[in-house]
Amino acid sequence: MSPSKGDATTIEVDGHEVRISSPGKVVFPEPGITKLDLVHYYLAVADGALRGAGGRPMVLKRFVKGIGAEAFFQKRVPENHPDYVDTATLHYARGTSAEEAVIRNRAALAWVVNLGCLDLNPHPVRAEDLDHPDELRVDLDPMPGVDWAQIIDVAMVAREVLADHGLVGWPKTSGSRGLHITVRIEPRWDFREVRLAAETLAREVENRAPGMASARWWKEERGESVFVDFNQNAKDRTVASAYSVRPLPDARVSTPLDWSEVRGSNPERFTVPTVLERYAERGDAASGIDDATPGSLDGLLRLAEELGPAEKPPRAGDGAGRRASTMPLIEIARTKTKPEALDALERWKARHPGVVAQLHPADVLVDGMRGSSSLWYRVRVNLQHVPEGERPEQEPLIADYDPPHDHSTHR
Repeated sequence: MSPSKGDATTIEVDGHEVRISSPGKVVFPEPGITKLDLVHYYLAVADGALRGAGGRPMVLKRFVKGIGAEAFFQKRVPENHPDYVDTATLHYARGTSAEEAVIRNRAALAWVVNLGCLDLNPHPVRAEDLDHPDELRVDLDPMPGVDWAQIIDVAMVAREVLADHGLVGWPKTSGSRGLHITVRIEPRWDFREVRLAAETLAREVENRAPGMASARWWKEERGESVFVDFNQNAKDRTVASAYSVRPLPDARVSTPLDWSEVRGSNPERFTVPTVLERYAERGDAASGIDDATPGSLDGLLRLAEELGPAEKPPRAGDGAGRRASTMPLIEIARTKTKPEALDALERWKARHPGVVAQLHPADVLVDGMRGSSSLWYRVRVNLQHVPEGERPEQEPLIADYDPPHDHSTHR
């Protein structure tokens, strides 16, 4: 390792020189992890990280201002990318296209981290076949008030449903509160069919674990359940892959697990320091995922026919074709950042202490709305547990950020 011009360092990775700018910049103040520390972390777990993200086009989620600021999403690979970084041109559902980065080696991994990427966000396709996913992704996303034990109970039901349809799931912590299950499949089905299979899986998990799991796409209808997020399989969606470092103060890591250790593996246990120790001692728990025979979606697609179409939400009668919620919702704020959203929520709570006392944890909805290149936040409250005569009316928004019109969807 040798210094280069300015506040930068050049490291040699498998015969390639990789420039690391601002290597001493503290990215995670709480554990004192610097940018160069993150590069060395990813190089130490490179086999596992590349097993999850290698050979796949990825969106670059860049935290150039640190974990305290919102990331921006960069689809197009920088024009001056080095020759050890591959690319693939993706065509998106809305008719646009972008040449995205494809990493295949340790040097490319270090290069991506230098751009400010904490977590890796690959598409579920290989660069050699962009139209047929080779992964079905099960994202178990807990609503507020749901504990780890319930998440694991739902995960075990999901594992059972997968096995009943000839599929093998590989679990990993999401790096936040939830759990991911990765299912390698034959690249024979298009995105529409893969999403349908994922939605069918979610519906069957809900059928087998009513009240514990939900396949309802609309957040206000889920209650205190684990949402089986089938829409992560839609075209253009990405998920943080194995060994990704998440933008939480403790530098938490999305960590592959054996099924035998899932129940006792709370996500808070897996941080950059602890995962480095774990990886050095036992390697990658998902090391066999590429050697396993890819599964078939035929069973889930047959089940989709048996279950019939999923229930569609009602539409508003104003001619606009918008979805009409079945829940008594009021909107509090729209903001550019999450801290602003939480501040607006606290201001609303201060106005309505009697209402707040009657709310359940899952009644407060703070949604990250992901657009094509950025996030914004929407705050709503579901008044379902407040007697009708005590429900406050819709008031002017406490904050009314006008987000870019880029087809945002809630995250």
